[in-house]
Amino acid sequence: MGEVKRGNPWALLPFAVFLILFIGTGAVTGDFYLFPVIVAIAISCAAALAMNRKESFQKKVDIFCQGAGNLNIMLMVVIFLLAGAFSQVAKGMGAVESTVNLALSVVPQNLLMVGIFIIACFISLSMGTSMGTIVALAPIGAGISEQTDISMALSMAAVIGGAMFGDNLSFISDTTITAVRSQHTQMKDKFKVNFWIVLPAAIVTCVILGMLTLGENAVIAKQAYQWVKILPYILVIITALMGLNVFLVLALGIILAGLTGLADGSYKLMELIQQVGEGMAGMYEIAFLAILIAGMVEVIKYNGGIDFLLHLVTRRIKSKKGAEFGIAGLVGLTDLSTANNTIAILIAGPLAKNIADQYGIDPRKSASLLDIFSCSVQGLIPYGAQILVAAGVAGISPLSILMFSYYPVLIGICGIIAILAGYPKFAKKK
Repeated sequence: MGEVKRGNPWALLPFAVFLILFIGTGAVTGDFYLFPVIVAIAISCAAALAMNRKESFQKKVDIFCQGAGNLNIMLMVVIFLLAGAFSQVAKGMGAVESTVNLALSVVPQNLLMVGIFIIACFISLSMGTSMGTIVALAPIGAGISEQTDISMALSMAAVIGGAMFGDNLSFISDTTITAVRSQHTQMKDKFKVNFWIVLPAAIVTCVILGMLTLGENAVIAKQAYQWVKILPYILVIITALMGLNVFLVLALGIILAGLTGLADGSYKLMELIQQVGEGMAGMYEIAFLAILIAGMVEVIKYNGGIDFLLHLVTRRIKSKKGAEFGIAGLVGLTDLSTANNTIAILIAGPLAKNIADQYGIDPRKSASLLDIFSCSVQGLIPYGAQILVAAGVAGISPLSILMFSYYPVLIGICGIIAILAGYPKFAKKK
């Protein structure tokens, strides 16, 4: 194992600029989403380019563009756009409503919180967005609480927990895509590792929710649903698990969702094309963030900042397990700072890759750790978008939700157990 260079701490100044702008504005105004993150990153990129006067400005721009145009970054951007298009087209033709209505029609009336959690798990796994899941299900959860003695905070926590399940595992989630591409592994391989680590957390959450709401009943009016509208979600999940190329998976999903919408009159041709465009447009910010952050990280790496961070993080690491805890802590702290798990993985991913390579951590495991611990933290910070949206729908304090946030806590615990137990055991490559 080669010795890590000490690097240059001053090269990390662009990161400091970003955190000061983002966290500082949030702390002063009380709104962590007031300062546009794309502007904060752009200013940080400018700071990176202004440093290291030993190199010409043109040389630094070339380095920035090399990082921004990295093969994995460009693949990630295209996947983001296709995922956005699929999610929007499926949603526009009624896939979300049909899925929710189907699930509510089969959930026992005395296990509604367990049902809401499981529905949120499936919706988020299918849609690839925790925010979209919360927006769709939070009003239903609030309605159940109003009809029963179930705490509104508990109901919102169940929705958020299920939403984070899919955010962590979905094949079209921006966090999952980012984790997989940053660690140079395959989506289906990461899913298999990640799923078995967090499955116990989902099961225990269901048990807890069932025990807490035992005997509570609410009358939920059954709404119409159409099986055919749910098929695009099922197609995407099955073909992705089969190992089909992610571009083909998403293209098939868009085509099936589009044809379904055209056949039942949900869309006319131009309306469908507009929905594809809107879905892609919804991913522009995260796509440009990925490009800008990759360019900035490349300049920071050239100036010695990544070497310094590696030295700082790994100097007390003595084992592979210690390195895995280092990756978990790194992405968790980054998420606490940015209040966005995708951005946290974008920033921590390259460093995690270096640590994983140095200590022989399988990329499937490092990608899973990035996703698990960023989602765990994201589901627990009261200034995160997920909790803020749910609290806004329910009209309660974000802090009141935390005491019922079982799933985000449990996936963190399961992640720690997986590290301590050395799970999973990977077969050595020939």
